[in-house]
Formats: sequence, structure tokens, C-alpha cells
Amino acid sequence: MESEMNGAKQTAETEFVLVGLHDHYDLEMVLFVLCLGIHSANVLGNTLLIGLNMLYPHLHTPMYFFLSNLALMDISGTSVFLPLMLVNFLETQSTISFPGCALQMYLTLALGTTECVLLAMMACDRYVAICQPLPYSELMSWHTCMWMATLSWGEGFANSLLHSILTWSLPFCGHNIINHFFCEILAVLKLACGDISLNALLLTVSSAVVTLPPLLLIFLSYVFILTALLWVPSAAGGHKAFSTCSAHLTVVVIYYGTISFMYFKPKAKDLYLNKLLAFFYGVVTPSLNPIIYSLRNAEVKAAAVALLSGDLLSRKMARFPVVL
Repeated sequence: MESEMNGAKQTAETEFVLVGLHDHYDLEMVLFVLCLGIHSANVLGNTLLIGLNMLYPHLHTPMYFFLSNLALMDISGTSVFLPLMLVNFLETQSTISFPGCALQMYLTLALGTTECVLLAMMACDRYVAICQPLPYSELMSWHTCMWMATLSWGEGFANSLLHSILTWSLPFCGHNIINHFFCEILAVLKLACGDISLNALLLTVSSAVVTLPPLLLIFLSYVFILTALLWVPSAAGGHKAFSTCSAHLTVVVIYYGTISFMYFKPKAKDLYLNKLLAFFYGVVTPSLNPIIYSLRNAEVKAAAVALLSGDLLSRKMARFPVVL
């Protein structure tokens, strides 16, 4: 008996078992096809968005700089766990190493937190563009944009580091079965045999800190934006200004709505609901962002049309003639 307990402890230290939906094999096959298609669309769409922002001169603005950061975040966020999750859908027993689980949890939490802050920075950019158009280029300089982006990424990774240290300092006592698709922090905390009340409290507090102030900033930004739009004399001008905000506002509603359900109730008992929310938040939402921004933004659509017709690449190559 003692040897079996020691073996279990050793297993917990070397690998974890991801349950996922192994008790619903047919559903796993459906999810495999669905996730493969969504992930492919996510990588293709966000890569195209980044490429357009780099190639199209009209997109060399703070708004599209932040949008490129968001696209990079979406690609990285899904690539952290989705490829392994796809492989696990085809396996009878899914495992992940202890270091791999720790890294996966750290990166998913870090990128999720970063996106919260980045969406607030994008709202500030829209506020300055619409409410302070004359000094916009001075207020939103390249240096300022870099500082705002660095702050977003830094806060996300620092917050995740704190929770990772506290989580992996807990005793696990041989428990190594994670009832989830990937190493999500709430699922990992359930394995700890020690007191997790401090972890749960800090997770709730930090979730409030990294979501509520940015959400309040977004709300205030749009209050001022809508107030300013009411004074726009031209209906066409007001519509164009609001169209640049509607895509961002749609992403905010989807993202914050999902993450609020996930992290403001760390002791939720409905495991299947948690898995469904994590699936929507981690897989579906990142693939929606390029679709939302491309459909709601005339400049992105114009850049995509120029790229497909070959005009964009030909103009780019014309700047760098080949000398034989």
C-alpha cells in the first residue's frame, strides 16, 4: 500500500491526466473536427490581420497597432493548449508533464489577463481619436503606444506569475487527474489537498482588479465617445466614427461576459459548464476577433481586397526594386 502511495505521488510529480470529455467519445470526435477548423480559422484570420497591418500604409495607426497585439495574443493563447487538446481528443488517456502543465497554466492565465488590459487601452485610443482629434497624433505617439502595450503585457504576465507561484506551492498528495481539457487554474486548484481558501480569495480579488478597472475605463470611454458623437454635425461622419468603435465594443462584450462567468465564482460545482465556458473563451472567442474587425471596418476590408487583387503586394514591392 505504501509503495502504491509513493508511486502515485511520483506520478503526480511527473505528469497529469487530463480527463476532458473521455466519457463522451462521440462528442470528442465532433469537438476534434470543430476545434481543428476553428483553430485553423483563428491562426489564418489573425495572421492575415497582422500581415495587413504591416503591409497596408493606411493601417499604420495606433488603433491597428493595438489590433495587431490583440491578434498576436489570440494566436498565442490558443496555440498554448489547443494543439495538445486536439491530440488528446484522439487518445484514450491524455497526459501532460508537470512542467508542461505549469507552463500551460501560466501562459493561458497571462495572455487572458493581458487581453483584459489591452481592450481598455484600445478603448482609450478610440476616446482620444474621437474626442481629442486635433492633438491625437501627439497624444497617441509611437512611444505612448509602446508604453501602453508594454503595460498590458507586463501586467498580465506579472499577475499570472503570482498565481502560478501560489498554486504550485500547494501540496497535491498524489492527485493528478485534472477534470478539464487543459491545465486551467481552477481545475488545477481542485487537486490540492491543502487549504486553497487563500488562492481562491486572491484569484477572485485579482480577477476583479484586472477586469473591473479596465471595464470601468472602457465604459467611461464610450460614455464620452457617444456624447461626442451626438455633437457630430455630419451623419456620415458620426457613422464612420462609431463603426470603428462597434467592433471593439462587440469583442469587449463577448470577452468580458465569458471571463466573468469563469473567474468570479472559483468554487462553482458545475464542471461541464466550466468546460463549456473555457472552450468558448479559449477557442471560439479568439477566432471571432478577426471576423468582427474585418466585417465592421471598411479599411481592413479595403486592405484585404487590395491584397487579394495583388495591388497591395505590387505597391509594396515597388518600393524595393530589384537591381540586377
